[in-house]
Amino acid sequence: MDIATILGLAVAFGLIVWSILLGGSLGGFIDMPSVAVVIGGTIGALLVSFPLPKFLSMAMIFKKTFLFALDEPDGVIEKMVKYAERARREGMLALEEDSENETDPFLRKGLRLAVDGTDPQLLEKILETDVEQIENRHSEGAKILSTGGTFAPAFGMIGTLIGLVNMLANLSDPTQIGAGMATALITTFYGAVVANVVFLPLSTKLETRSKEEMVIKEMIIEGIMAIQSGDSPRIVEEKLKSFLSPTERKKVEGGKESEKAA
Repeated sequence: MDIATILGLAVAFGLIVWSILLGGSLGGFIDMPSVAVVIGGTIGALLVSFPLPKFLSMAMIFKKTFLFALDEPDGVIEKMVKYAERARREGMLALEEDSENETDPFLRKGLRLAVDGTDPQLLEKILETDVEQIENRHSEGAKILSTGGTFAPAFGMIGTLIGLVNMLANLSDPTQIGAGMATALITTFYGAVVANVVFLPLSTKLETRSKEEMVIKEMIIEGIMAIQSGDSPRIVEEKLKSFLSPTERKKVEGGKESEKAA
């Protein structure tokens, strides 16, 4: 579970509610017609913009921003070095059992292809194609969220215009002008909150997570290709460490030194 996403949403909504309570009450910010215009209008616009299957995948997209399990780079390096050591010692066929027990579907597929003796260029092409398709799916998900972030404020403004028209149509009663103006503006408030607290931040989070996952996938491809070509475990490790930032490299090297000391 991504604690940062949950914490960020809690902080954002918490501060908004706190600021409302400082100057009034939550009841004054609850208006169901405004909710219907912003939420219903945004959903309708997304249905027009995207095919139904992609729109229905929004539940999975939201889930991915909250429940995102990604292997740590140091764990991937440790795993690939272990496979390299066994392949170096016992041959590629010795990895057949490891490939069956591997929990990562992408790594399992790569190991199986390598064990089967797939041509290196074909193996790399197959895995790179898989990565491209995963990246495309992530990009489509982020686009749906960012598009929702574009539509929500627009429907907030539409709701405000509807409210203003209704208010101006009843100017004969001056006592209703203040309440009418407040109701009109609340729709803009809803649109801004939905866009800037939910849709746009989650879109950015999905893009960030996608980039992190692509790095892990590229590390796996590089590791499998190195193992298949017969590189030593040390060379495999150094190749994979080249994907890491200086801070992450120190973490990997520090972990190995701790194991030696133990």
